[in-house]
Amino acid sequence: MIEVHIRWVANPFRGDKFAEGWASAAEAVLDYGATQWSFSRAMDGRLDFFQTALFPSKAAWERYWYGAEFVDWRRDYSSYYQVPVVYSWNDMVFQGSLEHAANGGSI
Repeated sequence: MIEVHIRWVANPFRGDKFAEGWASAAEAVLDYGATQWSFSRAMDGRLDFFQTALFPSKAAWERYWYGAEFVDWRRDYSSYYQVPVVYSWNDMVFQGSLEHAANGGSI
């Protein structure tokens, strides 16, 4: 499993609109093989957003990132965020949650 981290920086006065437009784009990762995702907003510096997703492979991530729906979303919302958009892949070493512990702790 790989975990993808993306830091998005919204343009001034567009943070709320950026956040509103993100629900469908962030959730779409599930259609491309992700097993979980999150999208959060910094409490300090309200223009900073963080997207994470857990994918079985880098190829699955690239299908999402370069897929028609997400390409269209980036085009439609390009004036809402700053470029470059920097993402990184990370190997999942450990994972935990209450649900995870209840199921015996297996990945």
